[in-house]
Amino acid sequence: MSAAPRIRTLLAAAVALLAIASACRRDVDYEREASLMTHGGDPRKGRALIQHYGCGSCHKIPGVPGATGGVGPSLQGLQTQSYIAGVLQHTPDNLVRWVRDPQGVDPRTAMPNLDVSERDARHIVAYLYTIKPN
Repeated sequence: MSAAPRIRTLLAAAVALLAIASACRRDVDYEREASLMTHGGDPRKGRALIQHYGCGSCHKIPGVPGATGGVGPSLQGLQTQSYIAGVLQHTPDNLVRWVRDPQGVDPRTAMPNLDVSERDARHIVAYLYTIKPN
């Protein structure tokens, strides 16, 4: 193989590695943004808490094992919705409020109050914001 094809091969490999590294970096930034929006919520803790509270028995939640429920809505793309449960303007703080006390927001909701603490709700919301829309 002459020098020119070798250089092209090396350049193509370098570009591919940069693209992969760039894509990975965006995921890290996305988690960081979710944490900042939720005032310190940790998406990794949120994922575990979603399992702990059993959210997946009613909701489909990508990335959470066993979260295949069909009673409540899928939570994929939640961050793109304008309203929470159709009644509350969607902001990170309002979503935390909803997770903590759904009946306080909408007394007619079927979503149960699971006595989620403020800190746990922030972690849960941080995880939900890392789920990419369809």
